[in-house]
Amino acid sequence: MAREFKLPDLGEGIHEGEILAVKVKTGDSVKEGDIILEVETDKAAVEIPSPFTDTVEKILVKVGDTVKVGQVLMTFKGAKEAPEPKKPEKQPPEPAEEEKPEEKAVEPEKPAPPKPEPAGKEEPVPASPATRRLARELGVELREVQATGPGGLVTAEDVRAYAEGKEKPAERREEEPERKPEEKPKEVEPRAAPAPKLPDFSKWGPVERVPLRSIRKATARQMSLAWSQIPHVSNHDAADMSKLEAFRRKHKDEIEAKGGKLTHTVFALKAVAAALKAFPRFNASIDTQAGEIIEKHYYHVGVAVATGDGLIVPVIRDVDRKSILHLSIELKELAERTRQRKAGIEELQGGSFTITNVGPVGGGQFVPIINYPEVAILGMGAATMQPVVTGDEKQGYRIEPRLMMPLVLCIDHRVLDGADAVLFMRMIVEALDDPDELFMMMT
Repeated sequence: MAREFKLPDLGEGIHEGEILAVKVKTGDSVKEGDIILEVETDKAAVEIPSPFTDTVEKILVKVGDTVKVGQVLMTFKGAKEAPEPKKPEKQPPEPAEEEKPEEKAVEPEKPAPPKPEPAGKEEPVPASPATRRLARELGVELREVQATGPGGLVTAEDVRAYAEGKEKPAERREEEPERKPEEKPKEVEPRAAPAPKLPDFSKWGPVERVPLRSIRKATARQMSLAWSQIPHVSNHDAADMSKLEAFRRKHKDEIEAKGGKLTHTVFALKAVAAALKAFPRFNASIDTQAGEIIEKHYYHVGVAVATGDGLIVPVIRDVDRKSILHLSIELKELAERTRQRKAGIEELQGGSFTITNVGPVGGGQFVPIINYPEVAILGMGAATMQPVVTGDEKQGYRIEPRLMMPLVLCIDHRVLDGADAVLFMRMIVEALDDPDELFMMMT
């Protein structure tokens, strides 16, 4: 009997994907774990492994198709039926009691006993390719891991927790009684006005319609959500990068020899992590239904990466625990894999704050949109030489050329106020102004 293979749940919030490649054809024999499809979800290209060791019967999708979670992508011929047992050779009848006529008639109609399932034919564990790769690297058997993801999905965090011998989130939930929040009236969600019908642009000249898909489609959806839900307020400042740039130039060759790239974003990561610890409300999300602010006790910072198809935000985890060298290597490798569309879905999730830097492409000051459901985002522009007044009243003032970098901090005004933004930004600026201050914050 044919077995259907449906698009699995690839992670929280992912409902559809675009077929980038079909790696098999009808009649191919595949083993469980062989890559059979490549699907582009919201912001990652994902290789889909076969859940069966079987023969492809029919392929129901083609390159360019948009498919939804749960949609049948292809069918397999099904496990090979065990050969029917040979009929026993006719034996001379043994002396026995006479068979009753009714028994004779009924006996051939008795259903055959169900065939036992062959050993080793368990259903595959639901997990993304990146999670499977992580499990292989850590020597973890996925079937032994307690799944906490939607629909029994084993996540990367589950694998790491198992490898480290930590208590699983699901186990904690079983031990701790669930605290029911007080009943609160359901809030009225803001509704955007429907967009007016577009005019017929072809009346004024030739046009071309390009499908809104993959990254651009996901970006449109995410930005619309963020802009409609979050009341944005922005705070503008500038950091004097002169001393830090001298430090960067002094050590960049040494860092590059070790596989890293020493950029202004690397320094910003450390400054932001220290500021998030000092101001935990910036490392939060708001749950309007429960009437609560969720403060996160981890420091996973997303960094916007420009690709040929749009912005993708991979996440650097535990920034507060990593050195400048470690961050310079990890950020370089993660950014490269993101541009090549090889970053796993888990690497694009779980951020608690975001940095976006337009400086590498020559951008100046700009106002970014907060990455929902976070409550703040830092925008960095290109550092340029500018005349700056230095000195004081006693020693006198003078004008000096300084390397100044514009910064913009956008906050969710439901959770944070302008005074919070000023203090948070000043801590970052002071850290970037003075390398000694930055390294003191890291200890």
